[in-house]
Amino acid sequence: MAVFDTPQDAFGALRPVCVQLTQAQTVENVAQLEARLAAVGAGALQELQEYVLFPLRFALKAPGPRRERVVQRVLRCVAAVLLSTRVRSPRLLRELLSELCACLPPSPAPAPSEELQLAAVRALQALMHSAQWDAAVALYQPSCLPLLGFAVSLLLGLAERERAKQIKVAALECLQVLVLRCECQEHPCLREEEEQRCGDLFASFLPGVSMALARIIAGDVKQGHRTTVIAVRLFYQIVGFVMADEQLARVPKQREKPPVEHSKVAELIVHRGPEWSKSTSEKLSLLLQKVVEISSVHSHWKVRLELVELVRHLLSSCRLSLVDSFTHLLKALVGLVNDENSEVQSRCNEVLQGIAEQQVIAQSRALADVLSENLHSLATALPRLMNSQDDAGKFSTLSLLLGYLKLLGPKINIVLNSVSHLHRLSKALMQVLELDVTDVKIVEDRRWGCMGGYEPLGSVQHGVQKGRCQRKYFRFFTEEKIFQLLQQVCRVLGYYGNIYLLVDHFMGLYSESAVYRKQAAMVLNELIAGAAGVGVDVLQEREVSLSMDDLKGSVMSILQEYTDQANWYLVTSIDTEEVSHEQLSVPRSGPAALPGAACSSVLPSPELHVTTHTMNSNVWQLCIQLEGVGCFAAVLGREFRLLLLSALYPVLEKAGDKTLLISETAQGTLVDICEACGYDSVQGLINENADYLVNGISLNLRQLAHQPRAAQVLGSMLRHSDASLLPLVEDVIQDVLSALDQSYDNQASTFLSVLHSLMAALVQWFGPSCSEEHQQRQAEERHSSTLSQMQQGITSQEVKQFFLDYVKQKQIAEGNLSELGDEEADEVPPLAKPEPSSSDTEGETPLPSHAQLAKDVMERCIHLLSDRNLRVRLKVLDVLELCVTVLHPHGNHLLPMAHRAWPALVTRLISNDPLAVLRAFKVLCTLAQKCGDFLRQRFSKDVLPKLTSSLHNQAAASARAGPVYNHTLAFKLQLAVLQGLGSLCEKLDMGESDLNKVADACLVYLSAKQPMKLQEAAQSVFLHLMRVDPDSTWLLLTDVCCPHPYEPPHASLQPPKLRGMGRQRNEFTDNILLLLEELQQRESAGTPGAPPP
Repeated sequence: MAVFDTPQDAFGALRPVCVQLTQAQTVENVAQLEARLAAVGAGALQELQEYVLFPLRFALKAPGPRRERVVQRVLRCVAAVLLSTRVRSPRLLRELLSELCACLPPSPAPAPSEELQLAAVRALQALMHSAQWDAAVALYQPSCLPLLGFAVSLLLGLAERERAKQIKVAALECLQVLVLRCECQEHPCLREEEEQRCGDLFASFLPGVSMALARIIAGDVKQGHRTTVIAVRLFYQIVGFVMADEQLARVPKQREKPPVEHSKVAELIVHRGPEWSKSTSEKLSLLLQKVVEISSVHSHWKVRLELVELVRHLLSSCRLSLVDSFTHLLKALVGLVNDENSEVQSRCNEVLQGIAEQQVIAQSRALADVLSENLHSLATALPRLMNSQDDAGKFSTLSLLLGYLKLLGPKINIVLNSVSHLHRLSKALMQVLELDVTDVKIVEDRRWGCMGGYEPLGSVQHGVQKGRCQRKYFRFFTEEKIFQLLQQVCRVLGYYGNIYLLVDHFMGLYSESAVYRKQAAMVLNELIAGAAGVGVDVLQEREVSLSMDDLKGSVMSILQEYTDQANWYLVTSIDTEEVSHEQLSVPRSGPAALPGAACSSVLPSPELHVTTHTMNSNVWQLCIQLEGVGCFAAVLGREFRLLLLSALYPVLEKAGDKTLLISETAQGTLVDICEACGYDSVQGLINENADYLVNGISLNLRQLAHQPRAAQVLGSMLRHSDASLLPLVEDVIQDVLSALDQSYDNQASTFLSVLHSLMAALVQWFGPSCSEEHQQRQAEERHSSTLSQMQQGITSQEVKQFFLDYVKQKQIAEGNLSELGDEEADEVPPLAKPEPSSSDTEGETPLPSHAQLAKDVMERCIHLLSDRNLRVRLKVLDVLELCVTVLHPHGNHLLPMAHRAWPALVTRLISNDPLAVLRAFKVLCTLAQKCGDFLRQRFSKDVLPKLTSSLHNQAAASARAGPVYNHTLAFKLQLAVLQGLGSLCEKLDMGESDLNKVADACLVYLSAKQPMKLQEAAQSVFLHLMRVDPDSTWLLLTDVCCPHPYEPPHASLQPPKLRGMGRQRNEFTDNILLLLEELQQRESAGTPGAPPP
């Protein structure tokens, strides 16, 4: 079809169909008109706009009943014409608006079909979009107020009443265009007077529009998120336009007198004076609260995102008029900072950042007051909310608290300068940060450094790095992210607030009650970090940064309070081994000295009934204070070196504490200090400050009754340093030995702990790197020598000598020879059995300093082996074992000391205390490894009979015991003896008679009735015996169980008859067959001397 571009051509084409439609209003005629319109150009149609619209308008106004299909098709045609042309006449605009509204009857009348309503709304929307700006502005005059009101009410009714989502969305979008809030770029901005006039007109609609939109927002979720989003947007656009501060500021105080012809209409126009503004603000506050509460928890993220825009828009345009509503607005904005949707989070942070950059809060005292009141109310309700909400609710509440503080920014001192506000906020933090100290493991977990080996410096540092931050458990919440929020709250306070005021206030709470002490310490640590700007997330920079001198002054005051005796030496365990009259004297220091919380020793006085709860609380308090020291070091950096004189010694004390949690935290603090002060390692930190540390230890050792922890500091230094420290502390170690000589009756345990640290350090620095590697090397040497002998072959002379030795041994067995030769064979060489002497032989090379220290310590241990306190004896045995290891390269000194220690060690071995026997046997194994055959006769005469007798006696009990027996001391003792007895026999090169005693004692443990671990340990004994005497071991085992007969190598020889042949399967069969198989494998491999697995 040809296109009609000129008005004349278009008129000729359109006139017939327009006349036909005017005469008969049918769907077919409307369709013909639409078809002709499609062929008309836009310019020609603009000239013929009113001509074309006439039959369509006539069809809408025709008298008589109207068919909905016709009206619907006419409305679609009207919309098509309007979208292709511009309405330039204000009169035509008003008439069309009225006629289109007439197609939508008010709510009491029966509603037309949904399709008709949708067509009418779209036609209205097309009309408003097609209106030229001059014509549109002319519509917004007081004389047109009734018409506008009618259109607004119709659209609101549709949006609220209809269920169809399309109609709801179309009605709200049309209303958006009608109130000049559409987002299209065609409409220019209103001039100032036009804006003021439109604001006056829209103020008349504001109550109805705002309430209707609030109801739509609160409607059923089935209406869809798009309806809610547009309703929220329209709400803040209309409210923000009518209540804009700029417009209200231009409203005259007195209402202007309207012209006579407009007097009735003028009564409908609202005068937006102060009274109206205040009244409307109060009513809108209720609606905004409702809108915010519903939208902030809406399931769809776009609704929550639109809520952020609502807050931004109203905060920027209605800062003064809607100040009463900002409580809800700011709460919504801050609450959405941690929204689950990243776009909402991002936009919310942008809006908050914009508020901070524009200094909205700083320039408005009213807004600051609102935030302050919000903060006060939230702090008041915080304990209750934290006690009643789930973790998600607690996270939301604390996010709100943090957001208020960030928004206040530099104005935060308004809150802090108010006694009521600061009191509420601080007490809320004290209650929320309350720790859960009911876990018994806190006290149970001990550092068994004095019971085990020395840990190398590298691994210590690695462990410290991993466990630097101790996980805390709180009473009112469990999730770590909630604690991180509370940390941010404290750091923001420190960043913006008066640090001197805050430190003074929370130090007061720290001293006020033991209930608040841990929480106050946590807050103080975070305040200092925030004041230094460490790890704090803020919206705007503070006005004046804190100087280093001010920061250092605050740190010094807190550090002085932390390390005060009343707060540093707390009861963390009840350890009876250290009870002494000196330690029971408890110095007090002011009001902080509370029962169980201000003890100057690790032990409580007898009159104090210290509970596990109290000790747990004290452990956590010390950990928090130690973390604080590390935090202060990180904050001050190299400036903290000036405070090392007062901080390093107490931290090293706690690094040697027996409570594992305290010790680990203190080690983490040492690493923090190293990093902050520029030291390469803890070792470098200690070595460079060793002079003043050694001086402090020396002075405190002279006042041992009042300073019992000097030994702990020395132990910590030794554990974390290297051999270069030894010359610096040598004199102090001599002081320790002297102090031990003077107060061994009540301070032995303390000094033995530091001597254990010393010996463990010496083993690490000067001893063999690994005794197991040493043993393996020796075994490999023996293995290679055996192989070389076998490779050389066996000569006839060696065969002859074998039979001669066999005849000689048989004669001895039959008693034809004296037993003197056998005993002489077991005697130790004269050179290996020196007379006891404490002095070195003349001309002998002097001992190195570390070996001399080990010898001096070993002398004290020999005397203390008979101490009446079991724990002291156990510690002495541990230290003695390390002394033997250090003195091993110096045999001329080790053997006399071993000779002196032997009687006391034997007493421990044959005592009735299983713990002491267990530990003494471990020392015996180490002695046998280091001293060799020097102990053979002593062991055979003094110890072996007792051990074999004990094994015989206990075998029956362990055979019939149940699984619980594995946890008894008797079982552990049996296991230790069986595990060590084989290696002892091998190291001491025991004689045949002693080996037979050992084999007889251990044979019963090969029974299947014995616990599995004892069976395995007994197998290890026989594996060692196979290395010493494989033939005798084979004969003993085959006497019990012989799996098969042995054929003689020649017919002239009779087959051997063994007692184990032909026996039925019994409880020993499995283990003996396993051992015989192992022996056979060794024989076939030609390595009878191979080490046992």
